[in-house]
Amino acid sequence: MRRVACALAISLLALASPSEAAAQAMDVVEPYKVGTFEIAGEPTVSLVLRDRLIVGIEAANRALEMDPTYARMPMPADMLGLIGQYEYGLKYRLYEIVNDLVGNNRLAGAGRAAYVHDLGDVRTLAPILYPGKVLNAAGNFYSHVGEGGGAANQQATADARRENRGVPYLFLKPTRGAIVGNGTPITIPYGRDRIDWEVEIGTVIGRAAKYVQSADAEAHVFGYMVTIDVSDRGGRPPGNRDTGGDWYVGKGHDTFAPQGPWIVPKEFYGNPMENLRQTLTVDGRLLQEARAGDMIHSLWELIEYASSINTLYPGDVVNGGTSGGTGMGVVQTGTAEWLQAGDVIEATVDGIGTLRMPVVSEDAPPGPVGVRLPPVNSYRPIS
Repeated sequence: MRRVACALAISLLALASPSEAAAQAMDVVEPYKVGTFEIAGEPTVSLVLRDRLIVGIEAANRALEMDPTYARMPMPADMLGLIGQYEYGLKYRLYEIVNDLVGNNRLAGAGRAAYVHDLGDVRTLAPILYPGKVLNAAGNFYSHVGEGGGAANQQATADARRENRGVPYLFLKPTRGAIVGNGTPITIPYGRDRIDWEVEIGTVIGRAAKYVQSADAEAHVFGYMVTIDVSDRGGRPPGNRDTGGDWYVGKGHDTFAPQGPWIVPKEFYGNPMENLRQTLTVDGRLLQEARAGDMIHSLWELIEYASSINTLYPGDVVNGGTSGGTGMGVVQTGTAEWLQAGDVIEATVDGIGTLRMPVVSEDAPPGPVGVRLPPVNSYRPIS
């Protein structure tokens, strides 16, 4: 009878508002994450259990619905669909799937379901293929602002920002082409030799947001993931029109927006403004480490500002910014340094996961193909 009641509740929740759905909450026996994985050659939206078991949602739901006490519910074809349906009943179906897997011993041994896969046996893709937009916060950590000018300049810049925080600075990052999943190589573009790293927490929007106040912003969040804002610090060639920096050159190359390895729904992560810790290593050397207290504008303030300009939709991503310790900085490293082919970046947000990204160099492009960004060393000598 309890399952019949739960099935009926899910059917009704499919038509309910988020607030109505929340009023009929069910429990799940253990937390999960969600991601997109290549299974049998196809991108498959999946649950992640215990950071090592991948459960295809569509197949798991079909198996569950073989029991007639469970109401039928269509499953999303991709992560954008999952995010859009999550607060309208889908969350509780996912809870039921997890409860069934755990309660009936379908995760291991002889009873393991055919739709449960080991993480190492599938390819991890970027969780969202692809967000409508990705917004990055520039200069949003006190330890990062001004770090390229030395320790004294960094401290003075940070002090001035504390006195006048102003409003956030956001820029758009490309999606398809730039976004890659865990383990896909970051490619240093041909001739570019000043490629930098920035670990960030990515906030995934769950409900449309327009003119949202910061106090209400968390209600519009679906969850969180790890992101890396890879940057090209080589700039534009001299003699060209430059209106204060070319953000497309600096941020827009292919593979320059790793995301993942999965998304933690917000109910399983807690308040990032209390527990955020993000770190980045290159070849095992710790270069970045920061907590939420170093942020100039909170994630909620970023959402407030972004939504005052353009509506945020489910699946859009707002990245929180990065801390000191970037390649262009001199505070921790003593001298500017850049990514090299063969390096391995590991970017971690505690409680979410780690992106492990190898670095490769792009081969020389074929023949003349029109206007092309020239190599950095052709116009800016390397010191």
